[in-house]
Amino acid sequence: MSITLQTALPSVAARLAIRRGDHRGPTAGLAAGYVQGNLAILPASHAADFLKFCVLNPQSCPVLAVSEPGQTALPTLGQDIDIRTDVPGYRVFRDGELVAEPEQIDAFWRDDLVTFVIGCSFSFEEALLQNAVPIRHIEQGRNVPMYRTSIPTHPAGPFHGPLVVSMRPMRPAQAIRAIQVTSRFPAVHGAPVHLGDPALIGIADLTRPDYGDPVEIREHEIPVFWACGVTPQSVIATTKPPFCITHAPGKMLITDLLNAHLAAL
Repeated sequence: MSITLQTALPSVAARLAIRRGDHRGPTAGLAAGYVQGNLAILPASHAADFLKFCVLNPQSCPVLAVSEPGQTALPTLGQDIDIRTDVPGYRVFRDGELVAEPEQIDAFWRDDLVTFVIGCSFSFEEALLQNAVPIRHIEQGRNVPMYRTSIPTHPAGPFHGPLVVSMRPMRPAQAIRAIQVTSRFPAVHGAPVHLGDPALIGIADLTRPDYGDPVEIREHEIPVFWACGVTPQSVIATTKPPFCITHAPGKMLITDLLNAHLAAL
């Protein structure tokens, strides 16, 4: 359903629509101009190691905010955020196994849970579009394709596993411009980690992403890959922590921060 603006900020209106259940799809293109974030919610006993993992892997896991244990609001990211209800879809893991994909996580909430919000490539897509760089998954109304790679992350405590990348096809000249544009956004993954032959980073088939949807790759286009905030989900599958909640791929937390301000971070 379309989102009706009922408040001063489009980001707040989008979150309220999600909270009501009026929007359950991917968030790419929603609340234009506002930063979106990936989620990783872990018990406090694992939070310090996960924070260290993020520090060691800043391109895939750029941290925008960390909550106190049990805190459901994120005041540094926006007004009236409730992390239990304001994302279109969640994934719940026990011992690394996906056990539920709820629309809200009130029933799973615990007082020891710490929320990490990690920068999302949806934020730099606005800048790419402003620079005439196409975003195929937006054009086709699909979720961005994401792939596990053969590139290892830097381990921290129990956390280790493969890097996940998102892919956007474009012509070589557009890829050069995309590198220039996204290099200005280190808080939301920065420049691409690879372009061209996907086999060189362990991707066998671009038509079968591990997360998201396949998109059309046209003649004379090359695939361009960015580090992705879904990386924690591949790490969870590898390290099998006793409990974890993430966002469903492509379904992000919309914050009140402005994308334009990230270029200066």
